Amino acid sequence: MVSERGLQVLRAIVQDYVDTREPVGSKAIVDRHQFGVSAATIRNDMALLEDEELIIAPHTSSGRVPTDKGYRVFVDHLAEVRPLTSAQRSAIGAFLEDTGDLDDLLVRTVRTLTRLTGQVAIVQYPSFARANVSHVEVVHLGGTRIVIIVVTDTGRVSQRVAFLATEPSAEEAEQLKLAMAALLTGKSVRDGAAAIARILEEEAPAPREENRRIVLRAIGEELDEFRSDRMVMAGSATLARREADFRGSIYPLLEAIEEQVTLLRLMGEMVADDRGLATSIGRENEPFGLAEASVVAGDYDAGGSQARVGVLGPTRMDYPTNLAAVRAVAHYLTRLLEEDEKSR
Repeated sequence: MVSERGLQVLRAIVQDYVDTREPVGSKAIVDRHQFGVSAATIRNDMALLEDEELIIAPHTSSGRVPTDKGYRVFVDHLAEVRPLTSAQRSAIGAFLEDTGDLDDLLVRTVRTLTRLTGQVAIVQYPSFARANVSHVEVVHLGGTRIVIIVVTDTGRVSQRVAFLATEPSAEEAEQLKLAMAALLTGKSVRDGAAAIARILEEEAPAPREENRRIVLRAIGEELDEFRSDRMVMAGSATLARREADFRGSIYPLLEAIEEQVTLLRLMGEMVADDRGLATSIGRENEPFGLAEASVVAGDYDAGGSQARVGVLGPTRMDYPTNLAAVRAVAHYLTRLLEEDEKSR
């Protein structure tokens, strides 16, 4: 069992190691922190922490650094998640206000978060399977070229250029627009995609219907995209600047960032606490090939759909600051999306 003072020693080791990147010794703890005991007593506390596998000596006769287990105890029991400063909150508000569509808002979100934390920032798109299609537009651009616009009641907008099999007359172009609007407006994204799939499967292809089928396929693909898991990221260059914090290669992290699927799975499986915050530290991420990384994430709401925003970095990170930043950005994101929904 670790004593209360032993836990405070662990807190000091984590904080000092994160600040200095240097292994922490008993004398440094006595000099920097007000424990009121001798270095020998602190060494005894450190020996007990080492027995519990909460700290480790990276080199013989060196100080100690936290293990993944030590970071976990720190995050769960010792870290104090303080509110951001008024300047930090103002910076978040200023950068996220007056955004355009959802895509713009999420891009700004990750840029803001990576500025605040110095880590790779990640935000999931909310799932729009339950969103309703509020508007469908098919615009003839001339020749066989058309643009298809799909809008949902959660603010998601899709725009795609497609090419028909034959150039439509003005009447045919208008009929295509009206038919798509009648088929999809008011339906959920999931039901709209299912309706299109049924039509394409059940109706026998006919030359005179090819233009309609092209439009249906294009809209179906856009609705499938609305339903799929996606994420936006920023700050990948921070990994190169912090390469010394990783014992091995940073290639697995770069690969996970590029492919996204791994990070989506990891963020989906993280369990949030009663504040809506979740952490996954070091070897807890081994099943995802990210045993040297930590992820800090928070939940945000988007029209009844929940998704996550967070940061990815080395296990040696400032967890309290990152948790506070993620929580604040998640709150701002939820509020902005709620205000957008109310204004519709």
